Amino acid sequence: MVLTTLIGGNRESRTLTDGTYMIGRNPSCQIRFDFPEVSERHAILTVRDGRAVVEDLHSANGTYVNGEPIDGPVVLDGGMVVQVGESMLRVCDENDWAVKAAEDSGQDETAVAELPPDAENEEDDVPPPPDPMRELRRSVQEQIQKELLKRMDMKRLTMQGVDREGLEDTAREKIRQIIDEVVANGRLPDGIDPVRLEDDVFNEAMRLGPLEELLADDTVSEIMVNGPDKVYIERGGKLQLSDCQFTDDASVLSVIERIIAPLGRRCDESQPYVDARLADGSRVNAIIAPLALSGPTITIRKFSKKALTPDDFIRFGTWTHNAAEFMKLCVWLRKNVIVAGGTGSGKTTLLNLLSGYIPHSERIVTVEDAAELRLQQPHVVRLEARPPNIEGKGAVPIRDLVKNCLRMRPDRIIVGECRGGEALDMLQAMNTGHDGSLTTVHANSPRDVISRLETMVLMSGMELPSRAIREQIASAVDIIIHESRLSDGSRKVTAITEVTGLEGNQIVMQDIFAFKQSGVGTDGKIIGEFKPTGAMPTWFDQLAGRGIKCDPRMFDPDCTMDFNVGRTK
Repeated sequence: MVLTTLIGGNRESRTLTDGTYMIGRNPSCQIRFDFPEVSERHAILTVRDGRAVVEDLHSANGTYVNGEPIDGPVVLDGGMVVQVGESMLRVCDENDWAVKAAEDSGQDETAVAELPPDAENEEDDVPPPPDPMRELRRSVQEQIQKELLKRMDMKRLTMQGVDREGLEDTAREKIRQIIDEVVANGRLPDGIDPVRLEDDVFNEAMRLGPLEELLADDTVSEIMVNGPDKVYIERGGKLQLSDCQFTDDASVLSVIERIIAPLGRRCDESQPYVDARLADGSRVNAIIAPLALSGPTITIRKFSKKALTPDDFIRFGTWTHNAAEFMKLCVWLRKNVIVAGGTGSGKTTLLNLLSGYIPHSERIVTVEDAAELRLQQPHVVRLEARPPNIEGKGAVPIRDLVKNCLRMRPDRIIVGECRGGEALDMLQAMNTGHDGSLTTVHANSPRDVISRLETMVLMSGMELPSRAIREQIASAVDIIIHESRLSDGSRKVTAITEVTGLEGNQIVMQDIFAFKQSGVGTDGKIIGEFKPTGAMPTWFDQLAGRGIKCDPRMFDPDCTMDFNVGRTK
């Protein structure tokens, strides 16, 4: 058997004897492609009795045969091209002169375009080599979409009062008719599945195009569209390039429009970026030209279809049973809680979880930039900020909504995120009888939360002295719970901190629970323990008088028992 590899613009051939050949980036691999997109042990090639079989080894970016991803062993014939990252290989019999001649003449129809010799040093500037089968599917899909537009008058159907579901049913029927005609006339190219083609055309015409498959995948937590040709996903806390692609920039812009249109928002040259949400609450940010140089860019942070419970957090290793019980106690006692952390650390998810401890008898008012919280209580009023209109007027910022909600007789105020002058209004609300408020803040540590709040109060335009601001913070904030996304992709609560007061000009804090990292495992997983520090909350002695029972051993770092808080009868 002869192995031909294409790396950049260099083609090499060598003879393979019967045996097993590891393909990957690791120096021990017999077939080595030393590129970032190739896994350490990416795939395995087996040669036996003139027969070659390739199998993917659960690599990060997958192995492709003739442009299609493989999920099991695939027998290779002389006309098949195997793609690993941006490198190609083909195995053929030594007597397969037709294939060898095609390679020598450079007329191989299934091979992809060669990259320049210096492509390795310019990965970011050189687009990935085109996949012939994918290009063929795109062409067929575009033709069917054009035919669909001719046969389906969307404007007329809308004016007739046809609802969204009716439009989708009509579109699905028209697409199926067109594809059936193409198949009947023998014009559908081999290798294209008509059922998959129908779904792709329908999603492109009526929904969110190629993103629909990723949105339906529960293992994908974030989707990042960097122009039409590069769609990255986050899976298990790690980023990887998906095989999802859009037809062109117009296709991405069409998806952006479908997302923001129901919300009454816009994204155009005068306002080239927008924050929005999907129907399931997933957060969306879009930015287009002239600000986005690589093409229209979409970032979607997906929310779990199933609301996470404290037990889920315990199973994930985010915190412990005793920490969950302590936070339940804080919410019951109407302590003002700030959830802090970096971008993507899970602040909103944790805020949703904490809100679940609020009694169903209370009236809750939520204030958000883009409504994401999903509270289960029956008495919830949701407020959402409004961006300016096309004339630059009519904007309603979060700060105005926080002021307004004080007049709405709330038992609890939940602000999705404090990022500006609304921090002052939130602190004042906490200090004027609206106990039990919850909010989130971007910060790298509990101590950093204090300085961030000071900065945001100054952003309100009120020229308050530093001590006055710190007095407000010390009086208003009771608990800071900090969450981090660690290097292994896991999200953990790293500290639950009590704000105990103000001494001199310094806010005093103490950690009640803290995460201590002890090392890193061989698999790259962070090793550590989240447990009590030994410090007792300053208000612990008041619990019995308020009809709440709590075992003090919960705060003993040497005690491994799980305790439950409860109300005395």
